[in-house]
Amino acid sequence: MKRWLYPTPQGLYCEPGGFYIDPWRPVEYALITHSHSDHARFGSQAYLTVEENVPLLRHRLGDVRVEGLPWGETRSIGGVKVSFHPAGHIRGAAQIRLEWRGEVWVITGDYKRHPDPTTLTFEPLRAHGLISECTFGLPIYQWASPAAVIEEIIAWWQACRSEGKNAILYAYSLGKAQRLLASLPPVSPIYVHGSLVPINRLYEKAGIRLAAWKPAAEWKKEKGILLIAPPAAQKSRWLTRFEPYEEAQASGWMAIRGRKRQKALDRGFPLSDHADFYQILETLKETGAEEVVFTHGYTATMTRLARFYGYNAYFWETAYRGEEGASEEAERAEMGLAEDRGSK
Repeated sequence: MKRWLYPTPQGLYCEPGGFYIDPWRPVEYALITHSHSDHARFGSQAYLTVEENVPLLRHRLGDVRVEGLPWGETRSIGGVKVSFHPAGHIRGAAQIRLEWRGEVWVITGDYKRHPDPTTLTFEPLRAHGLISECTFGLPIYQWASPAAVIEEIIAWWQACRSEGKNAILYAYSLGKAQRLLASLPPVSPIYVHGSLVPINRLYEKAGIRLAAWKPAAEWKKEKGILLIAPPAAQKSRWLTRFEPYEEAQASGWMAIRGRKRQKALDRGFPLSDHADFYQILETLKETGAEEVVFTHGYTATMTRLARFYGYNAYFWETAYRGEEGASEEAERAEMGLAEDRGSK
C-alpha cells in the first residue's frame, strides 16, 4: 500500500490530508461513507460526508459537527482532492475518491450494483487503486432480480393473510426497511417497529415515496398485516401481541438455507444491499485498478482470486462487520426498547 494512505489503530488514514475514512475510534477529522454504525461512529471532532447523508448521520450520531459535500464536487484537503460518488448501498452511501500527486484511490465503503428506488445507483470509477468490501465474496452468492424477490415477499404475505396470520419481516432499520417499503405495492396494512419511524420520516422528507405505513403502536389487532421490524426485535416479548404470525428476514445471508434454520425463521428472502461475488469482480475490472485491498467479508479468498487474475492484492483487518453484524448493536440501542416508549 502506498505510504500516503494506510490503516492505523484508529482506521484508514490519509496522511497528506490529515483525515481518516470511517474511523472506528474518535479522531480529529473523519470522512464518512455512510451512516451504518460500523462506518459512522460517535466521538470525532468533525465529520465530512455527502450532503444526502447529513440528516441520517445526525440522526445516528446526534448533534455532531458535520458538513455535507454535493455529489461529485471536489474539495482539496491538504493537497488531496476528495469527492463523493454514489455507492448504491443505502441512501447517502458514497464511495470516496482520493487523488494526490496524480495517483487516484477509490474507497467503496459498502456498495451494491442493483438499482434501488431509495438511492442513486452505483457509479463505476477509474482508479489506480481500489479499497473494496467483499461481504459476499464467494461464488455461492449471486443475487436474483430484486423485483423477483419482492414478488416472493408479497406472495408470502398473501399466504399468511389467507391463513389468518400476521407476517413479520425482519430488515435492518436504516436502508433495507425503506428499500422494502419503496418497492412494495400500495397494499395495506403495513406496520413498522418504532425504531423505523424517524428514519422513514427522514426518507419521506427527502422525497422518497414509501408504501403507506403506520407505527406498530397504532395496530388495532387486525390480522393479516405485514410488520417490518429490525432483526434485533426477534424473540422479544413485544412480538407476542402479534400472534399468530410467521417470521421472515430479508438479507443476503438468506441465500444460504442454514442461516434461515439457524435463526428459526419460516422464510428467508435473499435481498442484499451489498454486491455479490460476480459484481465485485465486475467492479474490479471497471476501475482499471492495478492494486486492490479488501477490507471486510471473505477477504482472504478474494485476495487469492484477485492475485490469480493479476492484481496486486491484499487485505486489511478492520472493525467493519458487513450486512449481518453491522447493525445489531446499534439497532438494539436505536430501538431504545422502543416497545417501552410507545410501540406497545
